[in-house]
Amino acid sequence: MNTKKYTTLKGTVDSVVHISEETGFAVIMLNADGKPVTVVGEIGDVDEGEVLDLVGEYTTHRKYGEQFKAHLCERALPAKITDIRKYLAGGVIKGIGPVLAKKIVDMFGERVFEVFENDPMQLTKIDGISPRKAKKYAEEFADKFAVKRLMSYLSSNGIAAAYAIRAYKAWGTCVLEMIESNPYCMCSFEVGLPFGKADEIGQRQNLANDCEERVRAGIMTVLLKNSTEGHTCLPTDKLCQLSCNFLAVTEDKFDEILQMLHDDKVVIRYTKKSGRTYEMLLDFAKADVNISRRLNIMSQLAYDSKEDFSDVIDIAQEQNGITYEEIQREAINNALSTGFLVLTGGPGTGKTTTLNAIISLFEQQGLNVMVTAPTGRAAKRLTELTGHDAKTIHRLLEVKYADGDVPHFTHNEENLLGCDVCVVDEMSMVDSLLFDALLRALPLTCKLILVGDSDQLPSVGAGNVLKDIIESGKVPVVQLHEVFRQAQCSRIVTNAHRIIKGEQIIRGDCDDFFFFSRSGRGVAELIVSLCKDRLPAEYGIIPTEHIQVLSPTRIGMSGTTELNHVLQEQLNPPASDKAEIKTFMNTFRVGDKVMQNRNNYDIVWRRETEKGVEHGAEIYNGDIGTILDINRSTGLVTIDFDGRECLYTITMMENIELAYAVTVHKSQGSEFDYVIYAADECNEKLLYRNLLYTAVTRARKMFIIVGSAAVINYMIQHNHKTNRYTCLKEMLAEDNGDEVDI
Repeated sequence: MNTKKYTTLKGTVDSVVHISEETGFAVIMLNADGKPVTVVGEIGDVDEGEVLDLVGEYTTHRKYGEQFKAHLCERALPAKITDIRKYLAGGVIKGIGPVLAKKIVDMFGERVFEVFENDPMQLTKIDGISPRKAKKYAEEFADKFAVKRLMSYLSSNGIAAAYAIRAYKAWGTCVLEMIESNPYCMCSFEVGLPFGKADEIGQRQNLANDCEERVRAGIMTVLLKNSTEGHTCLPTDKLCQLSCNFLAVTEDKFDEILQMLHDDKVVIRYTKKSGRTYEMLLDFAKADVNISRRLNIMSQLAYDSKEDFSDVIDIAQEQNGITYEEIQREAINNALSTGFLVLTGGPGTGKTTTLNAIISLFEQQGLNVMVTAPTGRAAKRLTELTGHDAKTIHRLLEVKYADGDVPHFTHNEENLLGCDVCVVDEMSMVDSLLFDALLRALPLTCKLILVGDSDQLPSVGAGNVLKDIIESGKVPVVQLHEVFRQAQCSRIVTNAHRIIKGEQIIRGDCDDFFFFSRSGRGVAELIVSLCKDRLPAEYGIIPTEHIQVLSPTRIGMSGTTELNHVLQEQLNPPASDKAEIKTFMNTFRVGDKVMQNRNNYDIVWRRETEKGVEHGAEIYNGDIGTILDINRSTGLVTIDFDGRECLYTITMMENIELAYAVTVHKSQGSEFDYVIYAADECNEKLLYRNLLYTAVTRARKMFIIVGSAAVINYMIQHNHKTNRYTCLKEMLAEDNGDEVDI
């Protein structure tokens, strides 16, 4: 979960440019110590002359320039007697007008706010203020200034402001009381505070090691942590073992609290046909139940018409000058007759040709086809391959992000997408929660074509959706096996298929697949030589545009962090005419190859086209670009992402990293002309077959391994990574998702 740094801003409202009564979104001009600042955000009803305390971040809008995006807003407390009297007299606390305000200030002076906060019964010394009114005034004061107290409390416990913002938005003005009575509540998904931080507060409060609050949060933390490793559930016995070890509690205590979580519908139990029980967080249970329910309904609606479309396929062959193989014809016919299909296959098996035929024939029937993929680069590649305007799933659903990176989609059950056919490419990368969101936005009668390679790495998010759907047997699957003759000439293709079968790669003379044995520092040294000198000299290519270095890991001499450092120094060294900017992690300079490391739908871009200037507002996790300009005086950085120019502030650069070398996981959904893979010793958990296969299939023209033959052989023999704990396959196969008690 993102824990971006927030800053504070205090100033006087000069003017209110815009305010929405429905949402509270406002645009104001703030005078901050004489400097005019444009402030935007859901700050509610404000008036000219008010003094505001804001918490947020500076952003840059291409059209409107630098703005302060406010996430929290409080009316600032005045300090001078005259200002305090004027402030209270203005009606900030209901029931206190000018006369009563004067009496309160005359009695308590500059201590007024301290009295309201800590000893409100002192207010009863003033004629006309009963204990009931004093309590009411104190409660209203506490409501208005709860954020200040909350941030002060959390700051004293070493907790960042980002968590305070999330907690306040989740629970409102009662949040401090909640945290003081149960600090573990901040471990919830809405807030995301690490368990260890909450545990520190709990220990200071002398909460028992096996208290209900701590054990509940601990069990949830174990489930949530495992979801980040791809599991949508855990077997009950495994969850028990992990939780008891993590929390140092007994199995009896675990069983007691787990039952409470079941009763509260926070953790959901699913029993497989084998009798083994599994525990799921509510969101994952809802997602898998909905996926199984909708796919089962769609499969019933998409019954096989038994119609033979051979004649139509023959006409398509003549029009396109293509002869489809029998298995391709089967896939096309299946898609047209049922409108419900999984199309899978490795490189060189004709997947794209088959998909293009399916899309074309659907459109000839007058159907509206929407084409989508999980990532920006995958969507761009799909557009190039099909000629259709492919969008990311997030963009198709029109995502909006709230604080805490929780996505909200405009399109859902109540606002369906207007499509007759939905084609989803790179399905192996689609996780459970995202696929659930997509299905909710599709009409039940929509034809659904899922395309992917189940042998590639599974999604970064939790779930193994494509594999589960295939193995459930509930959806027609056509798997393309045969490698086309022209593809057989490629050692990239043949070795990719050998790897996935567990066979050793073929080395020796070829034009597109090479292996160089190196170890230790020799790996990085040869990679630099290949990128800087040998490949550019031999093939006339530009390293930053045509070569991509991949590694299984970030750490170590052959990890992406070190490789990026040495490649930057050699391919884009410091120079007097190259501006630089430093962040906590990196030094960036003009000409650097960089990558966005999280989705951001607020970044505005512009692109020059033949029809004029095009504008948009999104940059995706995994998008690779080049730094065009660094303006030291303004602190703004211009980055080009495939023709889309964006402005970044220094704060925004925290979501940018060097991309001369990237991890294989980050490369998913992308293809590069020349790929160099660093195959040195690293954590064994990162050395497995699917990762190597995914790396090889990223290369269009050439794949080069630099490293150890033993490491490559080890990866080919180890195929354990694809195993993930999920329940979707069984829910689909047994058609019993609706029976889950949620």
